[in-house]
Amino acid sequence: MISGVHAIIYSRNPELDRVFLRDGLKMHSIDAGGGWLIFKLPPSEVAFHPTDGEEKHELYFMCDDITAFVKRMSDLNAHCTEIQEEGWGKLVQLTLPGGGKVGVYEPTHARPS
Repeated sequence: MISGVHAIIYSRNPELDRVFLRDGLKMHSIDAGGGWLIFKLPPSEVAFHPTDGEEKHELYFMCDDITAFVKRMSDLNAHCTEIQEEGWGKLVQLTLPGGGKVGVYEPTHARPS
């Protein structure tokens, strides 16, 4: 029934962030017209977390080695927060060139096949 997911990241400088995803994170894309890049995402998963507050949605990229990821971002002059050890993985916040932030983590939790 569901064939995929289309995620949206809002940005104050989408052109700069698109170049960063394409060139810095090496994500493949197509031009949907007028420089509007749509990026291919790796396999994904979704989970539901309980809340008593505002219902919101979050986007996290996953990687196999968070230390290597942070090093690569540093080499590109991209800022990551210090690595946080959580019960479910190792997490950083990556600041995108447009000023927005996205989470990146190395999962240690069980993953669906």
